[in-house]
Amino acid sequence: MHVEVKHLDKHFGSFHAVKDVSFNIEKGQLIGLLGPSGGGKTSILRMLAGLENPDSGEILFHGKQVNRLTPQERGIGFVFQNYALFKHMTVFDNIAFGLKVKKAGKEAIRNRVMELVELTGLKGFEQRYPHQLSGGQRQRVAFARALAPEPQLLLLDEPFAAIDAKIRQELRAWLRELIERVGITSIFVTHDQDEAIEVADEIMIISQGKLEQKGTPWDIYKEPSTPFVAKFIGESTLVENAAELKGFDEAAKDGDTKALIRPEYIEVGTEHEFQVLSATDSGVVKHLHFRGSQWLVEVEVGGHRLITYRSLEKETLHTGQEVRVLVHRAYLYNQHTSWVAENRFKLDPLTVII
Repeated sequence: MHVEVKHLDKHFGSFHAVKDVSFNIEKGQLIGLLGPSGGGKTSILRMLAGLENPDSGEILFHGKQVNRLTPQERGIGFVFQNYALFKHMTVFDNIAFGLKVKKAGKEAIRNRVMELVELTGLKGFEQRYPHQLSGGQRQRVAFARALAPEPQLLLLDEPFAAIDAKIRQELRAWLRELIERVGITSIFVTHDQDEAIEVADEIMIISQGKLEQKGTPWDIYKEPSTPFVAKFIGESTLVENAAELKGFDEAAKDGDTKALIRPEYIEVGTEHEFQVLSATDSGVVKHLHFRGSQWLVEVEVGGHRLITYRSLEKETLHTGQEVRVLVHRAYLYNQHTSWVAENRFKLDPLTVII
């Protein structure tokens, strides 16, 4: 199903929950709605489902406006955060529920349920009740029940929130594979960056009711459109005056320009690791944290505390050691605009060995 949303707006009393949100979702895509709690993600999902009515704006499925259609008429499947399984029904009956409502024949119901039992890895559990299942198994039942009536759109509201970390990791890969096999357009709400990056084809960053950016996980990480996205996605260090960073002279044009710098865009090392020292700043190692496969290094440069990573294969640094620091790239922004800037020394391959 192709989904198009135009200028969606929603108030709850005096609270403006969704503010002029527009986007398109292509058929078969798996989209993650990502953002802080209270940002409007679930409100958008519930309006798509028909569980809430927008104050203004249009929701179109395959070019047809569905604003006034009931949830049953929209052809969607919904997976709730708390599963919402019927406690008094077996796995088989929970999955069959939507088909029985549609008055499907007994043989058709049995065939569809057994197909989904096989697809979701629940074979052998058909006659168990929800309280006899693990959290991961209950979530699989919820997925199967949502898919049983063969919806054109699958909506998931924080589907893994109630599951422990280890099972959640396993279910991410399972969900990605399931959606690809079924080929259904899907949208899921999450506040977990790792979950969105690992599972989604594209991510929509939602904050304070606004759509900040939509794109692939890599594009959003590499080229954030707004300061909020740059701060929200991944780890970063804020430098209030970007002009103080060596190699970012362009920031001096506006004294209010700030810099957000990701750890992987910072190189720290001893003098002999850099060919041209004039391209680097001097710094002091403040803290070292062993992260198994690498060191996390906190280094102070000109009064700024930066965070970066260092390979275990390189010479081990020590707290208090004087080092050289090269910032390769930074996200710069001021009250007028924002952009990703490369260190001017990095642009000349003869200047520095990286």
